[in-house]
Amino acid sequence: MKQISLIPALILTALLAGLAPGQSQQSDITIKLTAEAKQTIALPDFRGAGAAAQFVEVFNKTVFDDIERSGVFNMAPKSFFPLNPPQQEGDLRTAPEPPARRGAPVARDCAGRCLSDWAAAPVSASYLGFGYVAEQGGQFVAFGHLFNTAVADLNGARLFRKLYNAELNEEGARQVAHQYASDILAKFGMPSLAGSKIYFVSDRQGKGTKELWVMDFDGANQKRLTSFNSISTMPAVSPDGTRLAFTTFAKGQPRLMMYSTVTGRFIPFLNPQASVNGTPSFTPDGKTVLFASSLDGRYTNIYTSDLDGGALRRLTNVRAVEVEPKVNPKNGSDVLFVSGRGGPQQIYMMNIDGADPVRLTTGEGEASNPAWNPNGQHMAFAWTRGYAPGNWNLFIMDVSSRETVQLTHGEGRNENPSWAPDGRHLAFSSNRSRASQIFTMLADGTAVRQLTTQGNNYMPVWVK
Repeated sequence: MKQISLIPALILTALLAGLAPGQSQQSDITIKLTAEAKQTIALPDFRGAGAAAQFVEVFNKTVFDDIERSGVFNMAPKSFFPLNPPQQEGDLRTAPEPPARRGAPVARDCAGRCLSDWAAAPVSASYLGFGYVAEQGGQFVAFGHLFNTAVADLNGARLFRKLYNAELNEEGARQVAHQYASDILAKFGMPSLAGSKIYFVSDRQGKGTKELWVMDFDGANQKRLTSFNSISTMPAVSPDGTRLAFTTFAKGQPRLMMYSTVTGRFIPFLNPQASVNGTPSFTPDGKTVLFASSLDGRYTNIYTSDLDGGALRRLTNVRAVEVEPKVNPKNGSDVLFVSGRGGPQQIYMMNIDGADPVRLTTGEGEASNPAWNPNGQHMAFAWTRGYAPGNWNLFIMDVSSRETVQLTHGEGRNENPSWAPDGRHLAFSSNRSRASQIFTMLADGTAVRQLTTQGNNYMPVWVK
């Protein structure tokens, strides 16, 4: 990495375009992070009655998408479903007994009203979720069920039946659908992502500007948070979700700002007197901020401070650019960061006091955007290993063994990975669809979904 004074090339590129972030042998890393052998679930569409009928389509789509996105199940194709699925438990019947004597006629199936209809080919589902929606007392109401199709006795097959209600509108239907899907996943010990948020940077408001936005985990309810008509970038969220730190050019040189996600107001933060302050992050206890600053007037190194910018302390002191500090969420002591101290930018790890720095990536290509998995054992990052400069792909590394697995392959520039709270999904930005957009995927690189479509969107941060 070329060493220059004042605003280093790496930081300038990062602030204006998004920090820039190989082919390794496959391992069991992603298997540990994702589900084991999957069973099949059938989710026939709920039917709607009265005023709720207009919102049943969004309800059905949300339920299906939540379960599919989880990666827990194989989804039975709806084209295989019987024509008369149950809507309520009273619709179910016990499957007819097989003939007692040889040559007796074989009873037909129950046209979808027996669990055996769903367990048999072509559906071959282990679980069946069904129900209906209606309007009651001005509320959107859903009656949801989940059954194990392998159990003949209906009482024994029932996993749950629940009543859900919310406001009678599209958002209410989506909310109820998330709740029903969450209850299904909970039966298999899997947390739901419903309620989690993704903060990101977007230029959709106008050329030459970048503002901070937030959306639901599935891309719904996208809302702008800042309106500086400038460049605001590199968001970081405190562990309790109440503070958003970011870098902005709104007042000239890049500086840090704090925003309360609770009050919607900005919180005072004392910036060091430097040409560059950027790439903030929080410690797991939420009491300290780590960031990069060119306070010495030459090189951008890593510093820490209190939440108001006080008690400033320098962690690294080298003649190179060092940015993107990320503290291990499990032990609060290991810090990942990006450094050019050995040449092209690579990912290093040090103690929270700046001691014992060690390089994690091999030195090949360029590496950037480290992100700790919530388990504190793996990191996701962007790397040009094996590719020409400018072609970035996402990788996962087991930090203790240094073993890596590549998740994206030859689909544009992929960078800025951020782990979901469940540790099984990643959000990232990619220009595979020409403009840069936010995507999510499972930690094995499958189930890729695009969340944004307007303008260019970068730097997702996924939080509870």
